[in-house]
Amino acid sequence: MWQETKHGLYKQFNFENFKQAWLFMTKVAELAESRQHHPRWENEWSVVQIWLITHESGSNITDKDRQMAEAIDALVAGVNQDKDPAQPPQLDQVKIFADGGSRGNPGPSASGFVVMDMEDNVLVDKGVYLGVTTNNQAEYTALKLGLEEARKMNAREIEVYMDSLLVVNQMKGIFKIKNRELWPIHQAIQDLLKDFKQVSFSHVPREFNKLADAAVNRAMDEHMREQNEEAAQE
Repeated sequence: MWQETKHGLYKQFNFENFKQAWLFMTKVAELAESRQHHPRWENEWSVVQIWLITHESGSNITDKDRQMAEAIDALVAGVNQDKDPAQPPQLDQVKIFADGGSRGNPGPSASGFVVMDMEDNVLVDKGVYLGVTTNNQAEYTALKLGLEEARKMNAREIEVYMDSLLVVNQMKGIFKIKNRELWPIHQAIQDLLKDFKQVSFSHVPREFNKLADAAVNRAMDEHMREQNEEAAQE
C-alpha cells in the first residue's frame, strides 16, 4: 500500500532477486519517460523504494502521483504474473543470512534475514523492527525469523550464516549461554530445529553478511522515519 509521507507518496517493492528488481525499474523508467513524471527511488539488491511527488505543485502529493502509483502497481503485476505471491517457493535446501542490531544496546533494535536458494538467488529479504532490546536478542530473533520462513517453504536442509560468533558458537554448543534473558529464544530455536532434517551454522565476516545487515538498518530507519513524521504532524 502506498503511504503519504512528507517526502512524497511512498512504497517499498520486494522481489525475489536483483534481476526481477532491475526488470521492474526498467519498466518504471519507461513509464516515467512516457508520462514525464520521474520518481525518486532507491535500489538495494532485490528491494526498490519509490517516492512520488509533484514538484510544480509545491512538492505536494497530487492526483498525478496517485495515477502514477496505480500504473507502477500494474507493472509489478506484470513482473510477477507467473508467480503466486501468497505461496512461498518450495525448496529442499536454502541458505539463511541473519543479523540483528541495536542502537544503544539496549536500544532501538531490529532483526534482518535473507533466505536464498543454493544458487544465491534471494527468495526473501526482510527486516523487522523489535523495539528496545539488546544486540544479542536481535541477532537471535533474526535467526528465529529466518528459520520460520524456511519452514514455510518446507525446506529440509538449512545452511545458516551469521557474523555473530557468539550466536553461532552457542547454537553449536561450543559456548554456554550465560545470559538468562537469551534462554527462552534459544529454546524456541532449538524446538524449530526439530522441523528440519539438517541445519548447519557458520560464522562469516560482516562484509559477507551485508544483505541481512541492510535489512536491519532499513527496518530501523523506516521506524525512525515514521516516528519523525508522526511527531511533525502533532
